[in-house]
Amino acid sequence: MATMTAAQRREQARLDYDAFIKGCPTNQLLDRLSDKWVSLVVAALAAGPMRYSDLGRKIAGVSPKMLTQTLRSLERDGILSREVTPSVPVRVDYELTPLGHSLSLLLTAVKDWAETHIEQVHEARERYDSVQDV
Repeated sequence: MATMTAAQRREQARLDYDAFIKGCPTNQLLDRLSDKWVSLVVAALAAGPMRYSDLGRKIAGVSPKMLTQTLRSLERDGILSREVTPSVPVRVDYELTPLGHSLSLLLTAVKDWAETHIEQVHEARERYDSVQDV
């Protein structure tokens, strides 16, 4: 086994977390975070804790299966916490963790940007499509 110099160790450490490399864990995390349901769940929870049913109503179009999968993956990643209150029926609340709150600032900004600039995007698409049709 060859030993590495300090410079080689630094270079290796730099490469270990390079999101442009497919096998990098940060690349996998970016893949998870780029999911539209993740963005919408995190943005919805930025306002405070919510029950499962409230999230399902807030996020139009998400199926129960996708909402459950998204919540589980975010809980596994430490982005949100899940609190079960034993009652009839059982009450389940979801809340962002401190890590999730730091992420929510970014994802809420992206959501806000999309809401603010959608008309400009539509206009750009129309211009592009009209040129492509010629």
